[in-house]
Parts: sequence; structure tokens; C-alpha cells
Amino acid sequence: MKTEKWQQQLTASFRKVEELLDYLELAPHLHPSMQAAGDSFSFRVTRFFASLMEKGNINDPLLRQVLPVAAEREFVPGFSSDPLADRSFHEGHGLLHKYQGRVLLITTGACAINCRYCFRRHFPYNDHQLPKNHWQALFGQIREDQSISEVILSGGDPLSLSNSRLAALVEELQDIAHLRRLRIHSRLPVVLPQRLDPPFLEVLKKNRLNTSLVLHINHPREISPELRRALLPLRQLGIVLLNQAVLLKDVNDSADTQVTLNERLFEAGILPYYLHQLDRVQGAAHFSVDDHRALQLHATMQARLPGYLLPRLVREIPGAPSKLTLPLSQNHE
Repeated sequence: MKTEKWQQQLTASFRKVEELLDYLELAPHLHPSMQAAGDSFSFRVTRFFASLMEKGNINDPLLRQVLPVAAEREFVPGFSSDPLADRSFHEGHGLLHKYQGRVLLITTGACAINCRYCFRRHFPYNDHQLPKNHWQALFGQIREDQSISEVILSGGDPLSLSNSRLAALVEELQDIAHLRRLRIHSRLPVVLPQRLDPPFLEVLKKNRLNTSLVLHINHPREISPELRRALLPLRQLGIVLLNQAVLLKDVNDSADTQVTLNERLFEAGILPYYLHQLDRVQGAAHFSVDDHRALQLHATMQARLPGYLLPRLVREIPGAPSKLTLPLSQNHE
């Protein structure tokens, strides 16, 4: 089987903390605690994403998102290994059914980079992802529930799948008559824009479902010229581009950063969708921004941005019928 160029670039990713720090001219900052944290939740960064980082800056906001630190190994009350209770909503064959009318497919456990705040950093993918030999059982479940109108491809990162496997998956889904929408959640185009290659565009072009690509961009410097160029063909196909960011301490928790991020998203043809309060996963507490500060920040954003560039500030609460907009979500804590 032919290996695509983007797959070759994934293979060349940084897999050791010391290699990335050497590349960024930060070798003196290497500490055994980083390696220990990287062993407990594996370390992976594409070379493209590393190229967007500022060399010599240990506090670079892009680096901070992927650099293992000692704080990850500290137990913090209120943070858990399954903060969204995903396992309780698993219906088998990689299918999560949390909300009315839509289901989420755990297509793979693979990602192009391992963000240190990932809410699925402890998720048992081997037990809950979508194995190819169970596809027909999965499609049967979706066919039986005619209340489902939208399927969300998630992971891991669904764009880690090969184009041929994605094509087969999408082809099966679009043959289910009551499905109307397909949503793909991915960070891969941000950290490796070459993933949006012509064969992938063909998959979308042949698809009858109304399709949206929900990107995960946390900082304005992640909107690279390469990403802008790669998104243009999707925009021409009429694919809806949305963004969901996570509010992260010392990464994007300033009004200037947030305003710039959402303005640059729009310039790239991406609409701001959600600004998530951190999912309380064990190992990520050092990224947490308290609700009071988050609401102050959001109010400042509202004063400085037009309404269509203001993402909803939300928190996901297990068992709630939808994501909850702050401050209303405080009543559910």
C-alpha cells in the first residue's frame, strides 16, 4: 500500500522530549520529570507544528501545549481519568450517544500530536474505538435509530485514518437515508496542513451529507499560511469550517490573544464556535482557568468583537442534554 506524503511526515514526528528541546535550542531546560510525564502519557509532536514555535522560548504558548511537565503527575482533587464520563455513554463498536439526534464515532486512538490537556489522555481506546471488522454492526445500530440525523467523527483524530478507510466509512454513512449531516473533528490540519490532500478532498466531494470540519485551534500563531492555503479547496467545496478552542492558562488566557485568534480565524474562513472551559482530566490541572476569570475574559472579548466572532464559553457536564454556557453551568457543578 502506498504511503502518502503526510503519513511519511507523521512518521518523522518528534517522539522524545529531548529531541524537540534540542530543535528549539532549549536543551538546558530538559528535566527528568519531563521524561517521566512523557512516559505516563506519550509524547508526540509533528515537525511542522514545532516549526511554528519560537526557538529559545521555554514559555512559548504552542510548546506549552505539548511539553510534558512534572505537574501532570500530581493528583488534584476534582480531576479524574474520565471527566466527561465517556465510558458510560459508550454503546459498543466505538459509538458514543450523549446528545439527542447525533452520535459520535471513536474512529481511532491515534493523533498527530498529543496535547497535554487532552480530556481523553486516559481513555481506553483499545476497548472503545471503531474496529473495521465491526463496521456493519455499527451501521446497523445507526440505521435502527431514525432519530439520528448527524454523525460526528472523532478519536483520537479521524484524519489519522487513511483516505481509503475514510472513504469507505463516509460511503457507508451516506447510504443511511435518515442521516443528513457529517461532522469531522480534527486538529491534524493545524499541525500538518498537508493532510488536506487531493484524495481527501475527493472523499468530501463525493459525499451527499452536509459536512462541517471542526478544527481545534487555540492560539493565533497556529493559523499558519500553509493552513490557510490548505483550507481554500474545502471552502470552495462548501464545507463549513468551525473552530473550538480550549481556554488554557498561560497559553491563550488573555483578551489580546483571544481577540487576535478569533479575528484571524475569520480571515482564514473559519467561524469561532466554542471556547471550552478545561475538561477536568487528571494530569491537566495546571492549565485550568477559574470560571470567574474566564467570564471576565469573555466579557472583554464580547466588548471588542462583533457577535459573529464571539465563541460561546462552555463547559461540558456529564449527563447534561448539551454543552452548557457559562455562567449557567456553574449551577451544575
